[in-house]
This record gives sequence, C-alpha cells and structure tokens, in this order.
Amino acid sequence: MQAPGSNAKVINAPPPQVNAPLPPPPASAAVTPIAPGAAPQGPRRMDDFRGQRTERQEGGRTVITEPGRVIVRDPGGQSFIRHNEVDRFRYGARDIRTDRVGGDDRTIVMRPDGSQIVTLVGRDGQLLRRTRRDRDGREIVIIDNSFRGPRGPGGFFVDLPPPVIRIPQDRYIVDYDQASPDLVYDTLIAPPVDRIERRYTLDEIRYSPMVRQRMPSIDLDTINFDTGSWDIPPDQASKLKVIADGLNRAISRNPRSVFLIEGHTDAVGSDVDNLSLSDRRAESAAELLTQQFQVPAENLTSQGYGEQYLKIQTDGPERRNRRVTIRNITPLLNGGQASLPPPPPGTAPPR
Repeated sequence: MQAPGSNAKVINAPPPQVNAPLPPPPASAAVTPIAPGAAPQGPRRMDDFRGQRTERQEGGRTVITEPGRVIVRDPGGQSFIRHNEVDRFRYGARDIRTDRVGGDDRTIVMRPDGSQIVTLVGRDGQLLRRTRRDRDGREIVIIDNSFRGPRGPGGFFVDLPPPVIRIPQDRYIVDYDQASPDLVYDTLIAPPVDRIERRYTLDEIRYSPMVRQRMPSIDLDTINFDTGSWDIPPDQASKLKVIADGLNRAISRNPRSVFLIEGHTDAVGSDVDNLSLSDRRAESAAELLTQQFQVPAENLTSQGYGEQYLKIQTDGPERRNRRVTIRNITPLLNGGQASLPPPPPGTAPPR
C-alpha cells in the first residue's frame, strides 16, 4: 500500500471480522530459572510437535493450540499468535516467584545483581504492567497498559489510515545488511513518522499494522535458519552484534525504551506452520540478544506474523520475505513522548 504524500510503502491488512478479545496466551510451562549455558528446553523444530496441535471453533474464529502457543484465525483472513513472554525472562535468573494480586497474576524475576523484573498480567491474559526494580527498591516503569482510555475493538486491533511518510524509503525501512552502526542506532531512536494520536497497549501494537508502521524499522534477512527450526546457529549469531550494540546504547539513553522483534516468513508451506515458526524465530532472536549481547530482556518483546506481511508479493521462496524486523515502539506505548529524557526512578509514565 502506498502512503499518501510519500514514496514509501506500508503493508496493511483488513480489520478482523470478530471483535471479541483474543484468548489468553498459554501459561508458562515452567517458572524456574534457566542457568546460563544450559541446553535449550522444549521442542526445537516444527516436526517435534506438529501432531500435538488441537483445533476448535470459538465465537466464529478458529483457535489452534500447540505447545507454547495459541493461534487465532479470524474469518476475515487475519491470524494472530500468542505466547507467554515470562519464559524469556527465566534465563540467568536467581529465583522466580509468582503470586496473585487482586485477581491478577504477578511474576517477580530476581536477578543475580539484586534487581527484579515485575510483570503483572490481568485475568484476561493481557500484560498490565512491567517494571524494573533495583536492589535499593527504586522502580522504573517500562510498560504500563493499565491506563484508562480508548481501546480498539476487542482490545487488540486499531484500524488507522496509513501513515504519511515524509522520509526516504531507505530510512523508513532500513536494510540492516547495508546499514552503518550509526544508522542502525539513529533508526532505533528515530521519532514516529506520523502523529501518534494516543497511547496504545502492547496488544494493540502487536496486532495493528497501521499502528506499528508509524515507527521506522530495521529489516534483517541474512540469518540462515535450518528448515523448520528456530535455533540460531552459532555462525549466524554474530550477525546480530551491530543491532545489539545499538539496542544497548538506546536503552542506556532511555531505560524505559521497548523494542519489538518481529518474525516474518515467505509464503512457502503451511500458513499455520509459518506463523508458529516466525513467532518462535522472533523469540529466539530476542533470547540471543539477551544471552549473548546482554540486551535487557525486559526492554524487548517479540511477535511473529508468518506470511501475512510479504515485502515481495510472491508465493515462491523469497529471502527478503524471510526476515526479522526491529522497531522502537516506545512512542506508541506512551503516546509519542519517547524523545523526552527518561523520568527520575520511581516516576510512572503520564496517563
């Protein structure tokens, strides 16, 4: 789709026909720490669990459940996948505690340095709040979805017109393989390309393409995964170093920054397999950024989109469609205020 007044292209999708809230993501399989260097847990290839999928009809939608994921197919053609992000915070933790707070689920991940990551999830499975608490009890709010205000239908989709993009295409969607470290960093801290009308929840950002595409992005399509696998081979991991350095620099500048790691595939194979695979590959990229390059896990979130947002319109194999995309979603979470300096510790974001 062409954005009015611009040469840059954006990729849209029709709004869902069913506006009911999405089912919650599956509960975490385990809430125990994972020691650094430990072997990956759970299935590592699509063949490991494809036969375990179950399918049901719910409120006019098809709901597919598989280990670690829930996939929702809307009759309008869109599909949405959900997973539990607490799993990613287990790596290197000293201890993990879970409890209930007024009907909501709270997970406290304690780090070896005495800091804590506190995640509060509502009874509907939506993230309410994520904070980082240092060893002295000072708290930085990273994500706050508990604000009162307008929400998209079902609390997850916002149908906006395409953004008006006034920057060159190669600065709106940056080719990581051709970008200098300075350009990578500049893109990670760049302002929105169009006006941000209000604060959006994390789910609204995940599942609304016209919200996400108000932020510039970086496309990385040179990581070679084994077929049907989401493990990043050791010889491929070094390709993430420049993006990791840029992320760490941006987070040092503003500790409340949040970056979305997106997974995309080409259109070869099953759309359900592609959606699951893209979500797991995005999560693997986020895990590697933390485990190998020390990017704080709490400043990252990941989401897969499968073959729904093809850069190159083809049903055949296409490397440029098999990509990881990174974008700063902080302005979307806080209503366009990411260019402001970070607040003093303990200060909640404006409501």
